[in-house]
Formats: sequence, structure tokens, C-alpha cells
Amino acid sequence: MSTASPVATVTGLSISLGTARLLDDATLTLSPGRIQAITGPSGAGKTTLLSALIGALPPGAHVASGSVTVLGEQILTLPAERLRRLRRHRLAFVGQDPGSGLNPRMRAGRIVTETATRTTSTTVAELLRLVRLPTDEHLERRRTAGLSGGQQRRIALARALARHPDILLLDEPTAGLDPVLRDEIADLLRLLATRDHLAVALTSHDPDFVARCADDTLALEPATPPVVLPPPRTTPRAAPRPTRETGAVLSVRGLAATHGTGPSRRHVLTDLDLDLNPGTLTAVLGPSGCGKTTLVRALAGLHPPARGAITLAETQLAGPYRRRTWDQRRRIQLVPQNPLGALNPAHTVGATLARPLKLHFDLSADACDSRVAELLDVVGLPTDYVGRRPHELSGGQRQRVSIARALAAEPDVLLCDEVTSALDSGAAVGIMTLLAALRTDRGLAVVLVTHDHSLIAGHADDILDLTASGRPAPATGRKGRPTLTRQ
Repeated sequence: MSTASPVATVTGLSISLGTARLLDDATLTLSPGRIQAITGPSGAGKTTLLSALIGALPPGAHVASGSVTVLGEQILTLPAERLRRLRRHRLAFVGQDPGSGLNPRMRAGRIVTETATRTTSTTVAELLRLVRLPTDEHLERRRTAGLSGGQQRRIALARALARHPDILLLDEPTAGLDPVLRDEIADLLRLLATRDHLAVALTSHDPDFVARCADDTLALEPATPPVVLPPPRTTPRAAPRPTRETGAVLSVRGLAATHGTGPSRRHVLTDLDLDLNPGTLTAVLGPSGCGKTTLVRALAGLHPPARGAITLAETQLAGPYRRRTWDQRRRIQLVPQNPLGALNPAHTVGATLARPLKLHFDLSADACDSRVAELLDVVGLPTDYVGRRPHELSGGQRQRVSIARALAAEPDVLLCDEVTSALDSGAAVGIMTLLAALRTDRGLAVVLVTHDHSLIAGHADDILDLTASGRPAPATGRKGRPTLTRQ
């Protein structure tokens, strides 16, 4: 055990939002040189606890009992100016959805150094190497839209480390990272804690990651019994579709995609062929930065391909989303990796789910209400969540709302980008069971981007490995053809 004085102490902390209890009787101590892991199922209050440590409770929430002392200050009652100075110089926080916190107009290099305590010509390169990002791919010149989810997460970590904080708070730091990068980040945090005497608190659903780097573990339990996904029950809004033997609902031929322009232009997909058959699940694997998210965004029309053809039910689709018909847009739905950035913070869950129902099916208000309740039931959320907004939900709950919104359009193809990375193992298995039911009952073709090989075992019909060599393509090079394996 460390003999250094604690830098943060949480004692008997309970936080409520209206009648809901977000966190119940949490107690922990952060000490220099030690890593504190916070675990527990989705909705247990892990993110709420980290937020309390930076003095940022969810809007409308209040402390029901307990106290939080950070660096000698009662942070929840600290005056605004002193709180800003504390956050600016001694605290660093990287949220579960770091991409939504990065300025999309700024280049990565400027993002990293904007709040740095030291700015030299070598700082950016040193920090990129520290967080295991390549320094020969001009990442510092890219804006966030040109970075993968894993790269955005590590840019946010580099930005936090540039400030040389006393306390580092990380919410699901390895979500969306492949196992090799996960282990490297664990080793990096272990090094920083020991070498720089840094106090680290992190949340995680990954027991291997926690075992590799954490000194202490706090297991939180929900103040109210967690919502258990019910036995999958799909709502048959359309007749069952053909089985996979009748042909692909979506075909891709010779697809190529790039990021950047000029000297920094790089190929992320090259000569990709793919058939998505009704009722099947295609898992997309590969290390961070290899083009998994680019692929599903290209299929959804959000990343125009450099060349190649995408065909939906024998009709070739335009590359850009805006040039596709309303029906074509409806039939291909994307569930993004970071739901916080994709859900409108001003809209309730009910309004979010009702919007595609009105756009695509022109349902009456009563019919919308009934269908919204059905969708919430399908993804395992209580119907009284209709009045909640994204900031009132856990990361896993926001992900389920994103899935429900996609299902509201009754698509033929569902593109899921790391939809289980923010969920505990039980909830992740529940989502996979739900997807299996949707495939069986409605003939839905599912594409699942994931790093979790064990999760797709027994579920995937096809596995698309974008980088058979196991490494991302070089900055300006062209990688070999991806590998598609039939299960």
C-alpha cells in the first residue's frame, strides 16, 4: 500500500436525480502512484462518481449524502473560479465519448497542446508516441473526423497528459480498442502512475484490463435493481424476409476509401468486396485505425467512397447520403460508436425515437407513443425513460437508445459500430441475443464492428478481417485485400 497522503477521498457519497438514485453510498481513496478501478454494471453510477471527482454533477442532480475532497478542497461546493483553476492545472478527465469533447475544427496537434503546461516543437510527437499513436502518419494534421474512434480516444488521453496533472480520471479508456492496444494502454497507465507519482481512477467493464493495471478495485452496484434485457421479442412490422440463400440485400464491389488530401492522403480501404445476406451477422475485425468505422460510414452514405459500387436490392446507391432516396436511407441504419455525440442533448428519449417514426411512416401521436414503448421494451429499457435526456442515462443506456432509434426505421441492414464496448458482459450478451432475434424474426442483415472475439463466437456467420497482417496500413501505402471468412 502507498504511504503517501491521499489526493482525493469520497466518503458515503449518494447522488440523486429527482426520484432516481444515480449513485449509492460510494467510498474510495485516490493516492499518488496508485490506480483505482471502478467496476459494475451499466447504470451503477461509475461515470457519476468520476464526474463528482471533478465537481461536475449531471444537470439537475444533487448530493443526497456524503462528501468529496479533492486536493484538499470540498470540490462539490468550490467557487466557480477556484474550480476552474483546479481543473485547469491539477485535474484531467477523459470521458467515455472523448470524440464529442474534441473540437472538430481543430487539428489533432493543436488539440493536444491547447492546454499543455509546456509547448515545444517535440511535445506533440512525444505525446503521440506515449499514447501509442504512430508519428509517421501525420495524425497531428488531421481533424477529429479523420481519426478513428480509438485514435480519438488516445488523442484525448494525450491532451490530458500534456497538462501533467496530479489526478487522471478515465471513463472506459479502452472502449473500442483492440486487445493489443488495450494492454499497451494498461502498461502505459501503470508506468505513469509509478514514474510520475500520478493518481489514476478509471472505470471499466474489462476484467483483463483491470487485472493488468489496477491496484485497487471498487465494485459499484445500482441503487435500484438493474434492468435485465427481456427475452428477445421483436415487433413484426414487416413480413419475414428471405433467407441468405436467396441472395444479398447489400453488395459491395471494389470499394476504396481515403482520408485526408494532398500529401497526408491515405488509403484506409482498398478493393473491398462484401455481400450482406438477410438474416446474417457479419463481424468486422481489425486494429484501431484500419478502416472499420470508415466501412460502415461508407455503407451508410456518410463517407463517400473513392471508388467502387454499393448495391442495395439490385439498385446501385449514390455514395453521399443526401443523394439517396428516403427509402434507401431508411433501409440502411447506423448505430455509431459514440452515442453521446449522436443523440441530441435537447431531445428526450421519447422524442428521439418518435422522430424516425414520423419521418418514415407518418404515424399518429398515439401510434408513435405505442411504438416508442415497444422499442424501449425490445432493447430492455423501462417505458418511463421516455422523458429522460441523454445526460440522464448511463453510457450503456445511451447505446440502447441508439439501437432503438435505428430499429424504429425498420431497416434491412443494421450497421453496429462497437455497440457493446460500453456495456458490461451481461448486457453485451443481451444485445447479441437481441440482434440474433432480429435476424431470425425479421431477416435483418447485421454488420458488427468489434474487437471482442469471444462475443461474436457462435453469433457471426461471416468474419471480415480488414487487416489480415494485424497492423494498420502505412500512411500512403495500399494494404492487401481484406479477408472474409465464412463460419
